[in-house]
Amino acid sequence: MVPRHEVKIRRAYEEPTRGDGVRVLVDRMWPRGVSKDRAALDEWCKTVAPSTELRQWYDHDPARFEEFARRYRGELEEPERAAALEHLRDLARHGALTLITATKHPDISEAQVLATLLQG
Repeated sequence: MVPRHEVKIRRAYEEPTRGDGVRVLVDRMWPRGVSKDRAALDEWCKTVAPSTELRQWYDHDPARFEEFARRYRGELEEPERAAALEHLRDLARHGALTLITATKHPDISEAQVLATLLQG
């Protein structure tokens, strides 16, 4: 069994820290008002983000999070998204991984769904 490192979630508006490891933006859209330098990203993995339709339906409504997570996990089975998720798994196997998102509530975001899958 291959050991997995901790997968963290941080907002794009927070300062990077030494323990972040590989920093990957998992949002489809670039965080408003954040420069590339300030973001300090190693990658931007747009492919793993939820579809526009799902994002718009969800609208970060906490009451819809469980259904959002279920639908999003279904989208992650699509070939292109599945390959992107496998890439994130590979990164997590080889060192610290921090998923970056612009959302105000990372605990009910696609980053949380991804972190749960990657650590599971």
